[in-house]
Amino acid sequence: MLKLIIPSIMMIPLTWLSDKKNIWINPTLYALLIALVTLNLFNQPDNNAYHFSTTFYSDSLSAPLLALTTWLLPLMIMASQNHLMNETETRKKTYITMLILLQIFLIMTFSATELILFYILFEATLVPTLILITRWGNQTERLNAGLYFLFYTLIGSLPLLVALVYIQNFLGTLNMPITHIWTQNIMNSWSNDFLWLACMMAFLVKMPLYGLHLWLPKAHVEAPVAGSMVLAAVLLKLGSYGMMRITTLLDPLTESMLFPFLTLSLWGMVMTSSICLRQTDLKSLIAYSSVSHMALVIVAILIQTPWSFMGATALMIAHGLTSSMLFCLANTNYERIHSRTMILARGLQTLLPIMAAWWLLGSLANLALPPTINLIGELFVIISSFSWSYITMLLTGLNVVITALYSLYMLIMTQRGKYTQHIQMINPSFTRENALMALHMLPLLLLTLNPQLILGPTF
Repeated sequence: MLKLIIPSIMMIPLTWLSDKKNIWINPTLYALLIALVTLNLFNQPDNNAYHFSTTFYSDSLSAPLLALTTWLLPLMIMASQNHLMNETETRKKTYITMLILLQIFLIMTFSATELILFYILFEATLVPTLILITRWGNQTERLNAGLYFLFYTLIGSLPLLVALVYIQNFLGTLNMPITHIWTQNIMNSWSNDFLWLACMMAFLVKMPLYGLHLWLPKAHVEAPVAGSMVLAAVLLKLGSYGMMRITTLLDPLTESMLFPFLTLSLWGMVMTSSICLRQTDLKSLIAYSSVSHMALVIVAILIQTPWSFMGATALMIAHGLTSSMLFCLANTNYERIHSRTMILARGLQTLLPIMAAWWLLGSLANLALPPTINLIGELFVIISSFSWSYITMLLTGLNVVITALYSLYMLIMTQRGKYTQHIQMINPSFTRENALMALHMLPLLLLTLNPQLILGPTF
């Protein structure tokens, strides 16, 4: 594990010692090397886990998420260059340092063995993200968005700390591999129902569950491009990862407790998709589509069948790459038009034809068209929810249709039609931007050739 953590830590001095010319090149290339090292984690041994030490381990659930985390850092650095063009050298370096710190915390979170260490690192990711939103956000509402983000997450996760201390006293350990073997069945009682709620609430807020999702669109809209990318791609996955890890402790209580949350997720999925059809702000639309996709993951994790777990893991990786790509595309528009309002960005296809091709690919990946892994994830989740209850087909089917509608609405509003007068003098699309989109799109398409790499521990 140290071969990931130590190089990540050493990126900080590399950034601060780089001169003005290499301030972006050095961290990007070095981060890509670290991303290549994580590919080794996919080669899992027969007992299905790498136990690096008593503190860190990696299995087939955390390996894809670790790869996603390390893959995203060079992409975030590439995406931020234009955004920070007029900043001083010190501020650029501070910005990159925050992104590196975030990566270090995330690597340790996804590979922590002890649940209490997982909780501490889960909370530690808040700090760099909050600094990114409040210091480099776009508008005055960024402080408000940061407060929403901080307090929703903190208030949701405090009961989890109490629950973990109780479980530690009850079982004598919070070590994840050991608790898989030691757990006893938790009987259905009032106090145990509250224990289940305390354990789940932190992750449901982070996911976020419909009704607890109000911090997400605010945080996304106000964050700089790298903040939006890491929020959508990795920080939301902390919630689903935590849920998958902790449901093994709470068996078989989930079977009786899942109904209100599963119903709320299915309903919220349709509602947030419908909200997307009414959005004028491009970033806000992509943020609400994230809530809709993560609702499917909540459904999959609560059903707790091997198929649904496989679907949830595939959908987490697929959503991470897709929504990150869409935020990058939204940012390229914003840098040229200086507005996130979609109606002001129409007709860009005639001016930026290559970028229009990336928009088309991103939108099609968002609506889960083959051959992307989004399709594999959604199919697995929909099939497993259908076998749990036939009625879910109505809501999941409706959601698929609305997802297609708002993806095409987003594409048509930003690319087609006659362009407005104020965008006649704009920059062409840069090689950096095309490379950035290609690095998002390639994994989405290539993983279809061998999806078992990311189908999680139940494959």
